[in-house]
Amino acid sequence: MNFISSAHAQAAGQAPQEAGIMQLVLMVGLFVMFYFIAIRPQRKRQKEHQELVTNLAKGDEVITTSGILGKINKLDDNYLTLQVADNVELKFQKASIHAVLPKGTLKSI
Repeated sequence: MNFISSAHAQAAGQAPQEAGIMQLVLMVGLFVMFYFIAIRPQRKRQKEHQELVTNLAKGDEVITTSGILGKINKLDDNYLTLQVADNVELKFQKASIHAVLPKGTLKSI
């Protein structure tokens, strides 16, 4: 009986050190891949959107994230007023602007 338990103890030995290094390399590789697939493109889009919002000016024709088209009548630090039809103005947060349209787009629609 004593011989069998010492045989089991010897067979269970330590895992090779290479396995730990390979796990570390795999985890670093996954993080790098995740950074280039998810984090970097998202930051780029955020930077482009922030640039779009800061460059808004009175008279720009825009589309909101909800799909409303309008012309900017008033601007302040966080809000803007869109004219969406004759005598109809709506107030939006600047961050809700999706894109700036080319001049004359609203008249052509």
